[in-house]
Amino acid sequence: MKRREFIRLLGGGTAMLAAGAARAQQPAMPVIGFVHSGSRDQNVRRIAAYKNGLSGAGYVDGENVTIEFHWADGHEDRLRGFVADVIKRNVAVISTAGSTPASLAAKAATSTIPIVFTTGTDPVALGLVASLNRPGGNLTGVTALNADLGAKRLGLLRQLVPQAVRYYTLVNPTSALAGPFVKDIEAGAASLGLRVEVVNASTAGEIDEAFEKIPQQPGTVLVVSTDAFFFTRRAQIVALAARRALPAMFDNRETAEAGGLISYGADFFNVMQLAGDYTGRILKGEKPADLPVVQSTKFEMVINLKTAKALGLAVPSTLLAVADDVIE
Repeated sequence: MKRREFIRLLGGGTAMLAAGAARAQQPAMPVIGFVHSGSRDQNVRRIAAYKNGLSGAGYVDGENVTIEFHWADGHEDRLRGFVADVIKRNVAVISTAGSTPASLAAKAATSTIPIVFTTGTDPVALGLVASLNRPGGNLTGVTALNADLGAKRLGLLRQLVPQAVRYYTLVNPTSALAGPFVKDIEAGAASLGLRVEVVNASTAGEIDEAFEKIPQQPGTVLVVSTDAFFFTRRAQIVALAARRALPAMFDNRETAEAGGLISYGADFFNVMQLAGDYTGRILKGEKPADLPVVQSTKFEMVINLKTAKALGLAVPSTLLAVADDVIE
């Protein structure tokens, strides 16, 4: 080998070794273990909002952080296994944004890895944190208080369907949000001199059975409780309500967009953005115990005029005036 070629090859090898050493010295990209009871395709916009909050804190998925998603697709019995997997991976943060069942599973599994949750009711009552201002452990996040708006939804539905005489509510009895929701809607009903009958469902088949228990008569209305499972089954619930000409109230805009009559609740995209921001702040070194739980202050009402027309309902101008969005 000629001397010039030998020097060139030697220089190239040295450069490769130097590059390899530099890569070895770079810190590993932090990993977020994202665990959710729902499905990816039904949460596309919510995940985009979460990533938007994360980017506001300086983190972009695939660039300086990796998000590993674990979707239970409505099978909550899978959550414990998912949480165990992300703990084994020694992730930097566990995010359960958008899923109270996943939040409870993560809380039960680790007291050391930071967890950022969102929930639809009081996280202190659920046992997720010691207090809102001083969470006190390895969890913090956002509460939307959606399970505590049953009375508000009942009142709005009564305005929309003033001729209603029979009120029903669909509840998942296995949900941690069921108790707060039923308590709130029954208190609201009592204050209005109404009676609400609860029908339960925790599987797709039980949803069908629950609707069979609701009289298919004019003057019957339904309030669907806040629940991650009902969100995953929203197409089924909307179809059943339409088939039975049943005016129904929901807690999220996506269900109204899918054909539900009306929704009222927290702006879930804002909730997810706030959760993304908190995740980023923890990645930067802040401690969950020092980050107060954020209470959502953005609420929205969405009315589907197409569905109202199909049901033969005239939406009062007073409701149209205060609606955040009207689907025509």
